[in-house]
Amino acid sequence: MLSFDNTEIAFKQKSNKELKKSYWLFQLIANNTLVKVGPSLLKLAMFLKLPINGIIKNTIFKQFCGGESIDNCNQTINGLHKFKIGTILDYSVEGKNDETDFIRVYKEAISTIKSAKNNEKIPFTVFKISGLARFELLENWDLNQSKFSDNDKQEFKSLKDRLQSLCDLAKELDVKIFIDAEESWIQNSIDFLVTELMSNYNQEKVLVYNTLQMYRWNRLQYLQDCHKTAKQNNYLLGFKLVRGAYMEKERERAQKLSYSSPIQKDKASSDKDYNLALEYCINNIDSIAICAGTHNEKSSLFLSELMSKNNIENKHPHVYFSQLLGMSDHISFNLSDLGYNVAKYVPYGPVKDVIPYLIRRAQENTSISGQTSRELSLIIKEKTRRKSN
Repeated sequence: MLSFDNTEIAFKQKSNKELKKSYWLFQLIANNTLVKVGPSLLKLAMFLKLPINGIIKNTIFKQFCGGESIDNCNQTINGLHKFKIGTILDYSVEGKNDETDFIRVYKEAISTIKSAKNNEKIPFTVFKISGLARFELLENWDLNQSKFSDNDKQEFKSLKDRLQSLCDLAKELDVKIFIDAEESWIQNSIDFLVTELMSNYNQEKVLVYNTLQMYRWNRLQYLQDCHKTAKQNNYLLGFKLVRGAYMEKERERAQKLSYSSPIQKDKASSDKDYNLALEYCINNIDSIAICAGTHNEKSSLFLSELMSKNNIENKHPHVYFSQLLGMSDHISFNLSDLGYNVAKYVPYGPVKDVIPYLIRRAQENTSISGQTSRELSLIIKEKTRRKSN
């Protein structure tokens, strides 16, 4: 019987010292004032070249990241695998926007694909398309391709060549790829590119996965439309289903530019569409592979119940659950304990370059209602259990 209340299973990978460190870290994240002023203080400290890398590396970086390189992540990868949880290596260097950085991300993507070859510990690789090309290029393509300059056209072709090269390698090595969702004003470009990749590489098995942010009100219909197109053209679909990570930014931009917000009217609507998407995919499990990327207990339970109702085995290759490293271990470890396919997103990269990701992670924990308090309550419960034994 699946339950997320068992903290002994949830934290069995953590020593008492590690559990205590997690407790104090989430206490800090729970401080809204600190999370708000923290980014500015970090920028100032970096500008003044203060020695803060060590502090960050031993606190928030250690909680949410696997290491500074793929090799540095081996301890985390092996630790998760010990409890039958896979790793999704995520090079989490954000906000870069020149050719040198794009080449670096491209090479890292190649390295993660090669690391996953014949490696049951790494069931997926992942990257963002904005890590391979200029954000403005993707935005302008969405707005009006006809106004592309010759340089824009060449740049877009280079992007497509990089994507094809990565997928060719993934196909050769039999490695599955997640392509992350991003802001709505570049997502149409991403959807176009990933759909083309799925049609070319998902003929016999699911190799390429797109990501659907279900806090957008049109994504359920988009999923159904994609399925109709895929059936007509004889290829399989892969989707990572998430709620989304840019809600405040999306609403602010929509208000500023006076267009209809792409975000659902309320959380209940987002939750409803998320579960409907799960149901649609399970009902079409032979032609759609999914990864439920969620920290939501109800949706995780709902998916497990759908699998049981439809006589789908826990280890079915078309169904994965996924959470971020350092968060929702009560979901990940209790699912893996019952034999479900589970993989953790494991961000990595140089500490100074991963700081924007870590700031966003802390801000998301603060903005998601109950997220940090839930993590704290579970840690407290486990600390109490250990003391009583």
